[in-house]
Amino acid sequence: MASHQTVISRCVLLAGAVVFFGVVGRQIAAQSEGDWPMYRGNHAGTGYSSLSQISAHNVSDLVESWRYSLASDGGSGQPNSQATAIVIGGVMYLPAADRVVALNPVSGEEIWRYTVEDGAPSRRGVAYWAGGEGNPPRIIFTAGRRLLALDAETGLPATEFGQSGEIDMVIPYNSVPMVYENIVIVGANTPRGASGGIGNARAFDARSGDKIWEFSSVPQPGSLGHDSWAGDSWMGRLGANAWPFYFTVDAQRGLLYLPLASPIPFAYGGDRGGANLFANALVAVDIRSGEYKWHFQTIHHDLWDHDPPAPPALFNIVSDGSTVPALGVTTKSGYLYILNRVTGEPIFGVEERAMPASDVPGEQTFPTQPIPLRPPALARVSYDPADLVAAADTSAEHAAACAELLADIGEIYNAGAFTPWAYRPDGSAGKATLLFPGLTGGPNWGGAAFDPNSGYIFVFSQDLGTFGWMEDAEDGAVFPYVRRAPRPANFDVRIGELRLPCQKPPWGKLTAVDSVTGDVVWQQTVGVSENLPPGRQHTGRPGRAAALVTAGELLFIAATDDNRLRALATATGEELWVVKLPGRGNANPMTYMGADGKQYLLVSATDSMVAYHLH
Repeated sequence: MASHQTVISRCVLLAGAVVFFGVVGRQIAAQSEGDWPMYRGNHAGTGYSSLSQISAHNVSDLVESWRYSLASDGGSGQPNSQATAIVIGGVMYLPAADRVVALNPVSGEEIWRYTVEDGAPSRRGVAYWAGGEGNPPRIIFTAGRRLLALDAETGLPATEFGQSGEIDMVIPYNSVPMVYENIVIVGANTPRGASGGIGNARAFDARSGDKIWEFSSVPQPGSLGHDSWAGDSWMGRLGANAWPFYFTVDAQRGLLYLPLASPIPFAYGGDRGGANLFANALVAVDIRSGEYKWHFQTIHHDLWDHDPPAPPALFNIVSDGSTVPALGVTTKSGYLYILNRVTGEPIFGVEERAMPASDVPGEQTFPTQPIPLRPPALARVSYDPADLVAAADTSAEHAAACAELLADIGEIYNAGAFTPWAYRPDGSAGKATLLFPGLTGGPNWGGAAFDPNSGYIFVFSQDLGTFGWMEDAEDGAVFPYVRRAPRPANFDVRIGELRLPCQKPPWGKLTAVDSVTGDVVWQQTVGVSENLPPGRQHTGRPGRAAALVTAGELLFIAATDDNRLRALATATGEELWVVKLPGRGNANPMTYMGADGKQYLLVSATDSMVAYHLH
């Protein structure tokens, strides 16, 4: 069971601001535009803040204001945080390695803490429920297969929720619940190889913890999409799980959007002929009932683990006096699909294009895949020998190491987007597929950001290839073929302390897409490789998180593995400010207005939460 520990008294003096627990409830009720009440700022998941005190004119004056250690008290549990904090009514809430805490957002001082025993809270964030019907506001979060609720004022378990403040979800969810009205939405992180680890999204009552509905990500007999699984391949199928870090909902229409992952195993699908709905699809459901409304499948019969890793950002496209309700959903395959969020229809067109066939016995790759007509792929989707890095691009040492890597691998196979894994019979040497984007994807879990002022959609993507092939499995294996790869499997080499991809840079970039036209407005390389010679370090670096966009005409991003937080101009992508973080900023930044009248910028940096404000 979890601890009921709170360590701060009911009345605490915090860095010049007196915060009384007795008034926390009233502060929470008085939410303002300066709050950041959920993981991506709002139900639409736009990652947008209307704050503009920090602007393109003064962003270079940002200074660090405070740090909070996310490490466990004993130091044994390292957070490796991917958290985005929330701020509501003058109180900040976030997870650390072994606890959930409430902080004064002006000073970073603790108000209360709740230590999680027999597990750890999700390292990605917490959610807030405003309360009602006699129930005070709550902080809701996951710890493995447990869903827990705390009193937002005291940090004590909300005992009316489940059993003493928690319920058993059975299937774990390692990310941030979404709260809408009195409904808590969670996904599922299917344990690999776990029997019955079905990856369905579920809804629970925020008051009692009772289950409200569950959506079958693999359609059951008699339901739409069931015939997209050959034979009985749907039975007990793992995967197709809703694993995103957060969810989005069209509050006006009550539509919840579920991005669903690949089937397990992903690399071999000879036992599951067909398109395999709702795997690799975005599904819209009624948030109150879980009733299916529409779907759009981004990959048919996935073999590449290239699911849509984040829920869509929701926005309106305003053009020629008309307004179209839209969304933008990113995929690991490198594409951004812009759809009508009411119907699921592509706004700029999608073409089913013929794709290369697999030579793995019994495997039938789907003959076509849906490719958006606009925008083009936002990440590298192909490789040609001319793309190999040269000494003039980076360094002679790097180019020589990459040439040696290719010589060791042997024959390379890449036929463009959705290249299937090559087959090596009887363990013999042969072709190795070089997949772009690699298994870590182009865009990843950060998702897209949207600026309502410019109408631009912002997507960070990385370019890192992965080698692999299919071999005959050992006798007695569940599946006859298994994916193998060299170690390490990525198309990169270690030079000094960094791994450098072996195709020509850039290796990480932020793209702005005009939502009105679907065209790319600008692309900016983001990230530096410090071990390269001066003048060649601006290569871009891999990353998985997303950008924050503000009314100050700024984008803030800390996704790259060069441990930097950057500010870019929304109009051009020009870098306006950069600071070195104490660790990797593998998280989405956020911003809020403090009680002192200052706008703060906050980001998680591995084991610390770091805040900035104008000097």
